[in-house]
Amino acid sequence: MKVPSSMLIAVGASTGGTEATLQILRDLPENIPGIVITQHMPEGFTKMYADRLDKLCRMEVREAKDGDIISPGLALIAPGGDLQMKVLRDGSHYRVGLFPGEKISGHRPSVDVLFHSVAETAGQRGVGIILTGMGRDGAQGLLHMRQKGAYTIGQDKDSSVVYGMPMVAHQIGAVCVQAPCQNIAGLLMAYLRKNLPPEI
Repeated sequence: MKVPSSMLIAVGASTGGTEATLQILRDLPENIPGIVITQHMPEGFTKMYADRLDKLCRMEVREAKDGDIISPGLALIAPGGDLQMKVLRDGSHYRVGLFPGEKISGHRPSVDVLFHSVAETAGQRGVGIILTGMGRDGAQGLLHMRQKGAYTIGQDKDSSVVYGMPMVAHQIGAVCVQAPCQNIAGLLMAYLRKNLPPEI
């Protein structure tokens, strides 16, 4: 199976993450590589959140549906409720897979499920960003991403509403760089400018 050439950005967040994610996405260009987001949020609220981001950001933002192709200029948010979301490889594309599953790291959807799937499908073409949130969801998945060659960013303590998820990720060596939320978009863009494949 052909490995997709484009890069893939995965974001995980919980408490305080709605505003942190907005702050990052609002500073990104329209033609950003595809983004997948797991934000701990109840069923129904993720659709409203995606609609809000879509109005405020330059890229298209919507709630993910099973089978959605992940393409540049599109951010997909895992739906709240009873489904887990992972990234699958589909020839020269990435796509979203939504499936019923147990809670992982206490959550459904789980950041760990998303990050582990990105580690396996995107490898060194992945970028993982872990933001403010209680607990440890996403830390092991982000470590897996880093071990596969991905660039990983963790929100720092001072800008986090709850320095839980990014703290655990940092403690276990999953984070390449820690940064205040307001600097993450700039770090991401600097990395992409240096590492995007020439055909993108």
